[in-house]
Amino acid sequence: MLDGCGRTIDYLRLSVTDLCNYRCRYCMPEEGICKRSHSEILSVEELAEIAEAAVRCGVKKIRLTGGEPLVRRGILDICRRLRAIPGLEELCLTTNGSLLPKLASPLREAGVDRLNISLDTLRPDRFAAMTRLGRLSDVLDGIRAAEDAGFRNIKLDTVLIGGFNDDETGDFVALTREHPWEVRFIELMPMGPCASWDKSCFLPVDFILERNPTLQEIPASGVARRYRLPGAPGAVGLISPLSHDFCGGCRRVRVTADGKLKGCLHSREESSLRGLHGEALEEAIRQGILHKPRRHHLTERPSDTPRNMHQIGG
Repeated sequence: MLDGCGRTIDYLRLSVTDLCNYRCRYCMPEEGICKRSHSEILSVEELAEIAEAAVRCGVKKIRLTGGEPLVRRGILDICRRLRAIPGLEELCLTTNGSLLPKLASPLREAGVDRLNISLDTLRPDRFAAMTRLGRLSDVLDGIRAAEDAGFRNIKLDTVLIGGFNDDETGDFVALTREHPWEVRFIELMPMGPCASWDKSCFLPVDFILERNPTLQEIPASGVARRYRLPGAPGAVGLISPLSHDFCGGCRRVRVTADGKLKGCLHSREESSLRGLHGEALEEAIRQGILHKPRRHHLTERPSDTPRNMHQIGG
């Protein structure tokens, strides 16, 4: 359906948990978060009911997020239920990749079509420092497991951070010469723990083009401008929420793990879907879409949302 600005909204990012097995510095506090009671988080049945209603409202693509969605108990059942929804064209999942060695094949069998894997550095020491709890080797094993399970068009999501990984952009781009992956550089957004970081941390993704002048533009996909090295099987994507505002073409809404519909990642506005069923649930989703904000204001101030990224869905 169309929102109040005339944008077609057909993409739902559905968070299944706010928990994560990492503590990435730009996303979560070092001490982690207080675990919610089971009753505070959407059940498998509620997730499926919301997804079904969203598809009836025009959603064609659902991406499961977290936190880390693979730590959610019942994640395979959730995937199977959503994939069986008539009219759903694509079921995707974003993960840090650490649990894919065991779960890649079951996820494929459960109907997940495509994976995005977060990877901010290729250096083990930096990876450990950024995630606080993670090992780079687990993610690399997870990527291999995903390929072995039959996942294609794998995307690696890399948050570009000045003073942390800006000297690795050539190494990431080189991966696309060796593998049919799309490495997507994403601008760091001023929200949550990183909202007060020094301005030097917030680099525009055009930095990638300056450092890698042999990249050639190819057709865009969604919000990503895309490029390719000559003869490379993979691609490079640039996602620029700050330097090249793509709000005018945004086609997504989000539902948090506690059942709040958000029209924009950075808006304070959200509406509860819990306890609603049938036509009432559909109407709440329609109203959330209809009142989706025209744009964010990240170029003027930090994110308006009081939530951290893990509480919304990456």
